[in-house]
This record gives sequence, C-alpha cells and structure tokens, in this order.
Amino acid sequence: MPDLIVAAEVDGPILLCEEGLSVWGGVDPKTGRIIDAHHPQHGKSLAGHVVMMPTSRGSCTGSGVLLGLAFAGAAPKALVFREGEDILTLGALVATRLFQHPIAVVRLSATEYEQLARESHATITAAHLRAGDLDFPLTPVASEGLTLSDTDRAFLAGTHGEAAKLAMEIITTLAAAQGAPSLTDVTRVHIDGCIYASPAFLTFARAMADKGGRVRVPTTMNAISVDHGNWRAQGVAEDFGLPASQLADAYVEMGARPSFTCAPYLLEDKPGAGEDIAWAESNAVIYANTVLGARTVKHADFMDLCIALTGRAARSGVYLDQNRAPRRIINVEVPEGIDDAFWPMLGWLVGQVAPDRIPLLRGLENTQPSEDDLKALCAAYGTTSASPMMHIAGITPEADMPPTPDADQASLTAQDFARLWQGFNQGADKVDLVALGSPHFSAAECNAFADLMEGRHVNPDVATIITLGRGTLTTISANGVKARLEASGVTIVPDICWCSISEPVFPPSAKVLMTNSGKYAHYAPGLSNRAVRFGALAQCALTAQSGIAPTTPPPWITPAPALAGH
Repeated sequence: MPDLIVAAEVDGPILLCEEGLSVWGGVDPKTGRIIDAHHPQHGKSLAGHVVMMPTSRGSCTGSGVLLGLAFAGAAPKALVFREGEDILTLGALVATRLFQHPIAVVRLSATEYEQLARESHATITAAHLRAGDLDFPLTPVASEGLTLSDTDRAFLAGTHGEAAKLAMEIITTLAAAQGAPSLTDVTRVHIDGCIYASPAFLTFARAMADKGGRVRVPTTMNAISVDHGNWRAQGVAEDFGLPASQLADAYVEMGARPSFTCAPYLLEDKPGAGEDIAWAESNAVIYANTVLGARTVKHADFMDLCIALTGRAARSGVYLDQNRAPRRIINVEVPEGIDDAFWPMLGWLVGQVAPDRIPLLRGLENTQPSEDDLKALCAAYGTTSASPMMHIAGITPEADMPPTPDADQASLTAQDFARLWQGFNQGADKVDLVALGSPHFSAAECNAFADLMEGRHVNPDVATIITLGRGTLTTISANGVKARLEASGVTIVPDICWCSISEPVFPPSAKVLMTNSGKYAHYAPGLSNRAVRFGALAQCALTAQSGIAPTTPPPWITPAPALAGH
C-alpha cells in the first residue's frame, strides 16, 4: 500500500519528471521553473503541480529551497516518489507542520508509480490518492517500529528546550519514514543550511535560535552566500548581504564554528573510517563516505541543524553496513594520457549511469588520483546521482565490499567522455571569467595554479577568481601562495563558493565563464545564466592569460561521432 509520508489535502495537475531533480540549482527559487539546462523537463514549472520523480538528486539545500517556494506561493502541491527520498520530504514536512504551507509527500511502488504517470491530474487526501480511475488507499507512516532511548524521549518531552524538542520531532518523523530501527549518536555535524537561497533559510534558523537552540556536538558550517567580513566593500546590495550575513550569524549564535567551507574534509580535524557523522552538502557527504570511509547519509538542510541540536540521527541508509554495498558495477575505459579534467567528467558520467544506487567502479586500478582528483570526482557525481557514495576498486577503503546479489553491470567508454566534453563546452571561445573553487580550492590546488601562472598575468579582460575556505586562506597566506596568486592578477574570495556566489562578486559583465569543476559546469548555466566552457586546470590558466578557451578537446578525448569534421 502506498505510504503517506507528509499528510496534506491537495489536488493539481501532474508534472512527470523523467529524472530526479536537484531543486537547489535546478529550480528558480522565486517561480518554481526548472532551470537545470540538462534536465528533460527544463522550462516546466513545479508550481501548483503534483510532481512525480523517481527521487531527488543533487544538493542538500533542496529542502530549504522547497520551503522558500512555499513562502513564495510557487511550491508544488505534492511530491510523489518511487524510491526513498529525504531532502525534499524534509522541506515539505517543515513547510506543512511549522509554517502551514501544505505539501503532501507520497511514496509509491514501481507499478503504482507507472500507473499514476499515465494520468494528468491527481487528488490527495488523508486516506486516498485518486487520479482518473485510480484509487490508491494511503497508509500514514507510523513511528511504532522506531526504538527510542531514554535520552531521545527526554528530548521529545522538552527536557532540553523547545528547539531541541522540535528537532527531535522532525528527526523521529523522518526516521519512521525511512524505516530506521533506532537513532545513532554522531560525533560531528556539517551545516549546509547557512546558504541564503531564500528568506526561508533565515526564517527557520532565526526561529530555532530564538527558541534557545544550541548545538550539542562539534559543528562546522558550509560556504555562505557572502564574504562575511567584506560584502559591503564588494558592493553587495544591503537587502541581500544583510540577511545572508544574519543567517550565518544565527548558526554561529547556536554554537556552530564559522568554518564557511563546502569542503570540510580539507579541515585538519577529519572524520575517520567507520565514524558516524552527520554532514549536509552533497559533495562533502559523498567524499566522507567514499574516500574517508566515514558514515553519513545525505542530510538535508534543516535536518543538519536538528541533528546538531540533539547529537542523534536516524540509523538508516549508509549508516548500516548492508546499505553501503554496491548495486551497480561500472567498467570504465580509461583513455591514455588523461589529465585532471578526467575526474570531474568521470563523476558526472557515473552519476548518470547510477542515479539511484551505489556503484563500484572498475578499470581505474592503475590510476593514481590525488585527493583533489577525488574531490572533483565526488562533487560532479553528486550533481547527477542521489546516491551518497561510490566505491573505486583499488582506491577507496571499502571497495572490496561484495556487491549485492542483484547488482548489474554497465560501462563507460571514451565516446561518453567525448560527448560530455561537447555538452560541457557550449559557450563561445572568448571567455570573460575563469571560475575556480567548486568545491572550495585546497591549498594544493592554489599552489598548482600559482605554479601555472608563475611569471604570467591574468588578461585584463578576464576576471580570474578562486573561492576557498578560511582554513585554506590561512595556509596560503602563511606559505606565500596567496601573494603569488595575487601578483598574477588572481582574485581570492573566502566564505562563498561558486554555487552560492551572486553579483557583483560574480562579474556582472561576464558572458562566458570557464571552470575546471564538473559540478559548476553542470549548475552554472542555470545559476548564473551564463554560457560555460570546461577544461583542466592548465587549460584554465591558459584561458586566464589569453581570454580564449581551447577550441578542441584535449588529446585524450577521442572526438565523438557528432564532432567528426568539426
């Protein structure tokens, strides 16, 4: 019987999304229109619809964007999923229960989902989902099967204050929907909800702070939406800069550390293998599970704070050994002579092939990816897959884990890379902006780019900007790399990331940007409304100097049939 996860009485036309969607970066937060240029339903609107999708994908910020859509009157009436889904479900739960903006959430079996997909309009009540001749009885998700500790019950009783009580109510509701047997202690949290994607984020954080919310475990913070100490000098408008900085301040007030980085794995204190943590920010989650062997599901915005206030998370998903096993084996054909552009492209392609399950990559055993290569791989993977991790034979710590009995096989060939290079390079040859640091640049990447720019200078018509975390900024300031970069004309901006940057820090006059980030190459067309060129770090350095992007793929990419003769 279908599960009713968030109850609300709604009806509306059905919008069928053929693929999962990242609401953050893929949807206009004011109108609900799909702006992800790579999505099959690009240009359609979620507003007022019963939206069907297999599951969501991409950024953990989607829960907050959904709440913002509700405040703007542009939210869907309901969300209908075929697979498990947490990010948008949480946004719908917060919108419905805390702010009286009802968004129903239903989970169907594959057969029921296929039947509903043929209909044009649906009505959802507390007991039924009806569409045409279909009448599905709905079963509300119950928490009877969730075992709670005395500490958990004390939170629910309000012993630790109103904010912590509300946090535990949200945690247990979602835990029941996930079928979690119990909750688990976590050692640390990374907050993603500090990005000011809409006023809803500040409304939520301010409400929890005013209710006395205080974190109970060490808590770091993601990149925010402004350079906290310099936004006024940078010309950022008061009506954006002030609430964006106030959002960050609200989390600091609740005890979070102002690390302001989307790459918390670059901080000195990294989680270890087998450690239960609670991270939001999709690239960080994937890196933690895949590369570090730590354990965290992809926690949605708002849930990250709830867990920080209680130190407890649902014991579900990849917190459990059996859910970390690969369900798809991907055989990768590695071209000869690859450069660092290979890794973000691989991540994007793997996500396309495994959008809803953990893959095991084979064929990379003789490669030697750096930590930054793996960072780029994980970040790009998170743009096209909902999965919180992958395994890479011979490279990642749990890659010898046996695949599930039903695991299938797929492959990636040189032609797949050629087609993606073409898809990532839709902009004109003349480039106005080189955008580096999505996720945040590491100290090693800063040093590598400084070496590439040594004795050379950025073209006066090309803004070249690196975004990074405060910890990395401290490191490169001490070792002289910052001075070397600035001497070459490179601008360094802390606290923000390309996925949260806005004008005028993002140069308003720029029409075409170049990046080495697969994540930003995916999101930039929708987020910035600019054309994109993509290439390796060395190509970005050459473009920064000349203002012209390479006109042909790198030698390791064999032209796809569509490129023949060009």
